[in-house]
Amino acid sequence: MSRDASLETIRRTYRKLAKLHHPDLNPGDAKAEAQFKRIAAAHQLLSDPDKRARFDRGEIDARGDEKPRPSSYRDYADTEAGRRYAPGGAGRSDWEGADLNDLFGNMFGDMPPPRGARRANQRGPDQHFTLAATFLDAVNGATKRLNLPDGRVLDVKIPIATTEGDVLRLRGQGGAGQVGAGKGGNGDALIEIHIIAHPFFRREGADIRFELPVSLQEAVLGGFIEVPTPSGKLRMRIPAASDSQTQLRLRGRGVPAHGTAEAGDLYAILRVTLGKPDAALEGFLQTWQPENGTNPRQAMEALL
Repeated sequence: MSRDASLETIRRTYRKLAKLHHPDLNPGDAKAEAQFKRIAAAHQLLSDPDKRARFDRGEIDARGDEKPRPSSYRDYADTEAGRRYAPGGAGRSDWEGADLNDLFGNMFGDMPPPRGARRANQRGPDQHFTLAATFLDAVNGATKRLNLPDGRVLDVKIPIATTEGDVLRLRGQGGAGQVGAGKGGNGDALIEIHIIAHPFFRREGADIRFELPVSLQEAVLGGFIEVPTPSGKLRMRIPAASDSQTQLRLRGRGVPAHGTAEAGDLYAILRVTLGKPDAALEGFLQTWQPENGTNPRQAMEALL
């Protein structure tokens, strides 16, 4: 990853490494847990433009702590000791001018120890996490439990109509503020939602679509059948003489209403399934002809 990597590149790298070292995937592995914490800390620094700029200038270290500034720069500016702090001197950031091809790796592998003196009333860092939610939880809303690397457990409320990549902010649930003359507030927990695809429902805005298998008898004769919806099963009428790809709409049965947004609709797309024909059906079809004597394929061929 280069020094001028975009926020999207940093984000993708963070996701990849966070999944690799997540404690849930490495139970009992203290090294993986420590690595995961370093990954979150590095991402928190690099995704903040101000902190990233200060880090590049050498004003803060990889933990986000202030680096000590020369106390007598003016006295020594013209001396050999002072020149080391000038632009291009030895006092510049360790990363300045370097190709940060492995920025995350360097920060994780060589995280400096905590400093003894910290600024009073310093707000704690935000922390980033990923939470998986089912399709129905994201559509209908739900409360999910998230186990954090430090042992804490958070109950996360997933709002109705949550979409892939949405980030939920839990204020005060991030890193602890620093203790000095006073105590800074805790940072926030930023939780990115990953939605697990549903076996047959798919969402398009506020609407939801799915394929509904129907038998030949149901397609020809019509009638009421039981169908699944995101909020439970319903009885729906199939019109007689329905073809495959016919769309039937259930109003208000898509994504539920929330805030000022109205409820979406549910669309069932019929798919006629023949199954295994019995002898009676086979015998009927051998002698059956449409009343007008033309089937749809013959009508199409007549237009060519």
